[in-house]
Amino acid sequence: MKIAILLYEDMTALDAIGPYEVLSRLPDADVRFAAEKKGLVRTDTGFLRLSADYELSEVSRADILLVPGGPGDGQVRQSGRVLDWLRMLHEKTRFTASVCTGSLILGAAGLLQGLRATTHWTRMEMLREFGAEPTGERVVEQGKIVTAAGVSAGIDMALRLVQKISGDDFSQAVQLGIEYDPQPPFDSGSPAKAPGHVVDLVRSIMG
Repeated sequence: MKIAILLYEDMTALDAIGPYEVLSRLPDADVRFAAEKKGLVRTDTGFLRLSADYELSEVSRADILLVPGGPGDGQVRQSGRVLDWLRMLHEKTRFTASVCTGSLILGAAGLLQGLRATTHWTRMEMLREFGAEPTGERVVEQGKIVTAAGVSAGIDMALRLVQKISGDDFSQAVQLGIEYDPQPPFDSGSPAKAPGHVVDLVRSIMG
């Protein structure tokens, strides 16, 4: 099972690492972190760096293609090299997936035209620019394209992919193995649930 995960400057680490923790447990998983250039990629916090061991040209096929989001997505959407690579891999993937604003990158590659999709709630309407229909669902499946909402939703999305590939029991075993049993102190994980002033605060921070 070949899994390709795109890395780029100013991406959000959990968008890639959350799904990686799940997908890497698939039988015969072969995970490759790829970027335009090999080496360390700085994530959006400025403190953590992830290592891209492969250049895009060294990854020519994937069963699962994963595109994370983050503040750097705008720059990636302007990169013809990245978009060409995504289109090329997508032709033969079993699943093409995104987390957070990674769906905007898929959209820029022309892969979301006419499809329902999700992204981070502060960027939802941007999906229309790429011919997609925004939806507030946490995970959206449209054929082999699967998009997840903001950051932590990537774990939910990855568990669904494992379920489709290896069945219910194995997916539950992965969930139990990583002890994914969220019990946050507040029920404010979506704009529909959070207090209005908290929603405004996040909007002001994210712009």
